[in-house]
Amino acid sequence: MNNLRRLDLNLLVTLDVLLTEHNVTRAAERLNFSQPSVSVHLAKLRDIFGDPLLLPGPRGMRPTARAESLREPLRLALEALEQAVAPASPFDPARATNTWRVAATDYGESTIALPALNTLRTSAPGTRLAMLELVPTRIEKQAEQGEIDLAFHTTDGAPPGLRRRALFTERYVLIGRAGHPRLKRKPTLAQFCMLDHVIVSPDGGGFFGVTDEALKAAGATRRVVLSVPHFLFVMTAVASTDMVAMLPERLVRGASALQVVEPPVDVPGYEMSMLWHERMHRDPGHQWLRDVIAGAV
Repeated sequence: MNNLRRLDLNLLVTLDVLLTEHNVTRAAERLNFSQPSVSVHLAKLRDIFGDPLLLPGPRGMRPTARAESLREPLRLALEALEQAVAPASPFDPARATNTWRVAATDYGESTIALPALNTLRTSAPGTRLAMLELVPTRIEKQAEQGEIDLAFHTTDGAPPGLRRRALFTERYVLIGRAGHPRLKRKPTLAQFCMLDHVIVSPDGGGFFGVTDEALKAAGATRRVVLSVPHFLFVMTAVASTDMVAMLPERLVRGASALQVVEPPVDVPGYEMSMLWHERMHRDPGHQWLRDVIAGAV
């Protein structure tokens, strides 16, 4: 370690060229240095290694045993450094073998990941995608430790330490089963409150949400009879009963088993964002993945 502190990269590069050329003049030409500069480098190297390294010979300079032992590991080390500092190569999705790990709720899976799947599979067939359950309190740590590449979350609730890209804004609509007798037209506020409602409670067991906050501001309350942790179960439950639910509009687009109407209360929507850590921000493959997802939604 003490020797490493005394070295700099220029000295190692000079030594590598000297071990190839066995001649100070030719080494200086290859390095675009003056001959005295190369001689100074050689003197420093001899002092650091405690060995003459190169000795005068009949046909130039002859490496010592110590120099010969340095030749191969030095070349490998310099090649590794060259590779490490080389500009990142362009990302080729057709040849990529990445495994991407994305954290999302079932809502994020359906509205963000699903629309991007076809492009991912056709453009990058050698890659894999792992969808992980979103735990909002763990997003930042998971991203920092490389456990996830991306997360889909509301912008308002996004950890401030992560990069983010807004994907879309979402609004709530009222849904019930197709042919629901009380949803043939937009219900009044009183009719809305008398319906049997299902609520999504990500933390489990809650019966109060953003719709209830809006109703409270209007001096009203609704009847919530079922609380579930996932969005997709709500759609199934509503499609087979007379219960109703307030769900994000993108989630229920094209669902033929459901009746979608405007609610009689204004419930604030939200913005969805894609989140990632700074360490992946400039990675070409990661940039490509982010662009595909943003384009799909």
